Amino acid sequence: MKANRLLLGAIFASAIGVAMVMLAKESSVAQQITRAVQLPIQGEFPSLGGATGWLNSKPLTPPELRGKVVLVDFWTYTCINWRRQLPYVRAWAEKYKDQGLVVIGVHTPEFEFEKNVDNVRWAIKDMKVDYAVAVDSDYTIWRAFRNHYWPALYFIDAKGHIRHQQFGEGEYEQSETVIQQLLAEAVGGRNRGFVSVDAGGAEAAADWGNLKSPETYLGYESTENFASPGGAVPDRGRVYAAPGHFRLNQWALSGNWTMQKDASVLNRVNGWIAYRFHARDVHLVMGPAVRGSSVRFRVLIDGQPPGAAHGVDVNDRGEGTVTEQRMYQLIRQPRPIADRQFEIEFLDSGVKAFVFTFG
Repeated sequence: MKANRLLLGAIFASAIGVAMVMLAKESSVAQQITRAVQLPIQGEFPSLGGATGWLNSKPLTPPELRGKVVLVDFWTYTCINWRRQLPYVRAWAEKYKDQGLVVIGVHTPEFEFEKNVDNVRWAIKDMKVDYAVAVDSDYTIWRAFRNHYWPALYFIDAKGHIRHQQFGEGEYEQSETVIQQLLAEAVGGRNRGFVSVDAGGAEAAADWGNLKSPETYLGYESTENFASPGGAVPDRGRVYAAPGHFRLNQWALSGNWTMQKDASVLNRVNGWIAYRFHARDVHLVMGPAVRGSSVRFRVLIDGQPPGAAHGVDVNDRGEGTVTEQRMYQLIRQPRPIADRQFEIEFLDSGVKAFVFTFG
């Protein structure tokens, strides 16, 4: 994700910050609130009028939300960084809803298929997003906030002032402390303690200490480290082959593919994608090129079925099926983590693969 990719360093820095927070568990909540009191006004609550639709709620406006503390969460449903943040936002929405917190998810798409409101409806149901969602397919709200990142949190006080921002995942205790302080300002009282999150699947925190592979796009506009001999041929079908040797974080196509601006599309059956990676998790954003169709696949790690290292979207034999346009978790391997060779073979044509992410 371009905006997300600009955040890569910040995300790693955020992870270090999370680790520091975990080491500082014994520091008192009172100390955190003392820091949170020093929250300058950073701007006014922009209009939400540019939403192309609303899900889980009637349309909301800043004037009618006066008196409430508002948390605005910019997201796009294929973003792994947002997926790992989601359990905390979901838990805050539930814990503080009766104390005056309103959570609004602003879904601003990265890929064209994420503009389809039916896909967004599917995502909020599948990912258990119960709070209000403004569909921002035209980027109007994104521009009104002058936002550049997925995910991004904006904390708005009861008077309609933006008081804090959090870009990227992490810093969860700090974010919850800000919520507590803004609620205390608005309605009085005092909250102690933090939500307890036991996230699994794609929502589990990344293994930052072993994450050495970057987000990698499979379209010619933004891809890096493409290793198929002869390089990419934009927007034209071609038979690609894998190199004899991969360096870490190189990837390649094998078979008849068309590399488009934002994705690679398989034209004939039995095409492969290979990637030399170093991470606990491997995810791939992909979908059928024709809506409503399906594409069978199997994954290998170092030439073998993944077994216990399979992700939630495949079985231990590495078998799975692409049915929706979304992120698929293909590998979650136990330690020790090392450089490994990932391969995915598509047994049907018509898959469109957008981006690898890792965790």
